[in-house]
Amino acid sequence: MTLDAKGVLALIQEHNIKMVDVRFIDIPGTWQHFSMPANMFEEDAFTDGLGFDGSSIRGFQVINESDMLVVPDPTTAFIDPVLEVPTLAIICDIRDPITGEPYSRDPRHIAKKAEAYLKQTGIADTSYWGPEAEFFLFSDVRYGNQPYLSFYSVDSEEGWWNSANDMGINHGQQVPPKRGYFPCPPTDNQQDIRSKIVMTMQEVGIPVEVHHHEVATAGQAEIDMRFGPLVQMADNLLKYKYVVKNVARKHGLTATFMPKPLFGDNGSGMHTHQSLWKDGDNLFFDETGYAHISLAAKYYIGGLLKHAPALLALAAPTTNSYRRLVPGFEAPVNLVYSQRNRSAACRIPMYSSSPRSKRIEFRCPDPSCNPYLAFAAMLMAGLDGIQNRIDPGDPLDKDIYELPLEELARVKSVPGSLAESLDALEADNAFLLKGNVFTEDVIETWLTYKRENEVIPVQLRPTPLEFSLYYDI
Repeated sequence: MTLDAKGVLALIQEHNIKMVDVRFIDIPGTWQHFSMPANMFEEDAFTDGLGFDGSSIRGFQVINESDMLVVPDPTTAFIDPVLEVPTLAIICDIRDPITGEPYSRDPRHIAKKAEAYLKQTGIADTSYWGPEAEFFLFSDVRYGNQPYLSFYSVDSEEGWWNSANDMGINHGQQVPPKRGYFPCPPTDNQQDIRSKIVMTMQEVGIPVEVHHHEVATAGQAEIDMRFGPLVQMADNLLKYKYVVKNVARKHGLTATFMPKPLFGDNGSGMHTHQSLWKDGDNLFFDETGYAHISLAAKYYIGGLLKHAPALLALAAPTTNSYRRLVPGFEAPVNLVYSQRNRSAACRIPMYSSSPRSKRIEFRCPDPSCNPYLAFAAMLMAGLDGIQNRIDPGDPLDKDIYELPLEELARVKSVPGSLAESLDALEADNAFLLKGNVFTEDVIETWLTYKRENEVIPVQLRPTPLEFSLYYDI
């Protein structure tokens, strides 16, 4: 049932809600919130909004223009399943209090504009998205950065390095590196915690299809949501991360969506399935096409591959993302497409011959991204491919890791660092500006924030490995 303002107020009464928690997303992609007693939350909040300090939010306002409004979206209301005090959570849009207009840097507003632009093109009326966000569940995490010290340490009962450790009682059956994919309990010792996470997700309205242990040791996991429209799926991904982190904490674990928290084992990606539909028909299906994809799907792939270096500044947006995206390993760094082939940046799943299931999977993104921005950017790249009939070339249905060197040299790769991806975005962003979906202000804010707060600080700091390599020089 889709709620309106009156329906939200009725829900508050029906469930004896004590607090209303209003949530919105900052530029980097983290949920922000504040709460108010339920008896102070009135219907005019849905029209007039609620005030907050925009200068204290990353990537938002300067201090002399700090006043901003959050406007709750009644269709997103849900009862928070992890808080002790009965709390109704609701996702908000951001509005300028002076002009009354949606805020140009609000990522959710950008995603809404992307959906509107899709309809405006006449190409399709709906895009469907299915992100596969992987994560780790650790039992302990410690890290520190000082001018004279830098370290991190993570631990997990099932981490392979604990096989010889005195843990009081060591039950063995730790997961060897790259051997975490699908062993049954007790080797997979997080079956129950993942099931509890799934059940909690269902409580907040997220349709879940499957969960399982992922390839890496030390508690790597994946829970797959059923596909949905762009803004709705971005909303659900934020709820997904919230539930994972909070249910893990309740059970003595800590969850991270860092792309590469462990050296020597698989990182966490967010393979993103996507398709375009019009009048109820899947535009990506063609029974006579390669892998049963249509010409439109092929051009969409062409747009993703052409703009991939710029896209990754939004879809793999951390310096840590490029510890995962390394040539020669399992990560999808090769800018080619293929059916079934997981070493290609774009894969066409072949699990089903149904026209409704035909989609393309872009494998480069990771769950550190802001989903509103990442999904919107991927859609804009794919639409640019269709509009300009960008041919992605022939598919590459070979094991790319086994290609002869001269053939491998012709395969383009993703950028090797966040700095390179940001440079690519700065040079290639016209496709994002179409329909005023992204604005130059948003792109400049993103580039400046990432360079000043992430790229340069990481570049300036020595690492522990550098001491191992160079201390005795």
